[in-house]
Amino acid sequence: MSIWWSLHLRREAASVPLARRLLLGTMESAGVDPDVSYDLSVALTEACANAVEHGGVTARGDAGEAYRVTAYLDGDQCRIEVSDSGPGFPGGTARPALRPADQDAEHGRGLGLIQELADHVHFGNNPGPGGAVVSFDKILKWRNSPSLLPA
Repeated sequence: MSIWWSLHLRREAASVPLARRLLLGTMESAGVDPDVSYDLSVALTEACANAVEHGGVTARGDAGEAYRVTAYLDGDQCRIEVSDSGPGFPGGTARPALRPADQDAEHGRGLGLIQELADHVHFGNNPGPGGAVVSFDKILKWRNSPSLLPA
């Protein structure tokens, strides 16, 4: 079974739960184990929140008003990619420096959380006009009676 979808979302906080609900609904319909679905939904939420917060001004100085979320469920693997049109990661690094957040900090844990919840993570920049890309994979586990899998 293969399922994929892509969303072009406004860079607004209200778009984050929309992407999360679509992912959770897809996972439930496909019969993915709820614990795996939850991990992926939290990772997606963090990636979208970063795009909303940091994907603002492009490298050219334009306002980045949107970001894109693409999810692929293919066999036993899920890949999610979130890309924005902001300035991207400093220096174009594929592995941004993750520093521990202060205990009382309200921000700064998202990328580390994505790394903990996914099996493979890639941080990079879009070629050309710029913007950050966060992609992550996770091996799927299935419920006992998946909805969309053949009986």
